[in-house]
Amino acid sequence: MLHEAQAVSALSVENLEVTYSRVIVAVQGVSMTVPENSIVALLGTNGAGKSTTVRAISGFLPVDDAEIKKGAIRIAGRSILGLPPYEVSRHGIVLVPERRKIFETLTVEENLRIAHGVAKTFERADRIEGLLKIFPVLAARSGQVAGYLSGGERQMLALAQALLCEPKVLLIDELSLGLAPHLVQQIMESLPQLRQTFAISILLIEQDASSALAIADYGYIMEGGRIVYEGTADKLRSHQDVQEFYLGSGDAGRASYRDVKQYRRSRRWWG
Repeated sequence: MLHEAQAVSALSVENLEVTYSRVIVAVQGVSMTVPENSIVALLGTNGAGKSTTVRAISGFLPVDDAEIKKGAIRIAGRSILGLPPYEVSRHGIVLVPERRKIFETLTVEENLRIAHGVAKTFERADRIEGLLKIFPVLAARSGQVAGYLSGGERQMLALAQALLCEPKVLLIDELSLGLAPHLVQQIMESLPQLRQTFAISILLIEQDASSALAIADYGYIMEGGRIVYEGTADKLRSHQDVQEFYLGSGDAGRASYRDVKQYRRSRRWWG
């Protein structure tokens, strides 16, 4: 499943299927691509299968009786299916997990030192300098214990740590979770600059479709473990179902969650 006029693929997922306890199918035949130097959004509600997909890509399966039954995951054409997380990271895929996981008892500077200790080149000082220009608050808080940072500052630190590991593809899981809207916008707007500065691709796993599509080149919608719709960000923003279910417009945006869920099931995504 290729993007229109797609460039070279940095990351590709083909016909991925993941089950829990060998019975429950959590991800069903998911295929997607992340071209080089692009931002791709993977959108969906809780339970859609986004987290399972990102765990499979990043190597954090099998967990909790989950296993990949079939499919392929490749970075720059090389298979990484079934590799442990540290091997996946060595191939250039780095995960920024949800809830801004950092070393809370260490200072900001110490967090960054630990991260750039993983780097493979001698350009670490330049890389840190570039990150601090994009996130100047981290420079101002360098001596502060990370546990006392605000939610937005923690997210910036988590992004900086991941980028110091020199990724080719950055997986960002639920960047907006628990953040005020103005902070979500501020950090989202930094992602295109990070992409350009560090020559990376980004797969953004999000429930906040409006913020994600504002900066993404391309997007996929997941429901029930499947990709039900895909297209450019403009195409998704103009789609009636996306507007109603994810962008808060139309009658579905004002309905109760139960009504929206029932309405969603009745829609013919594949039509």
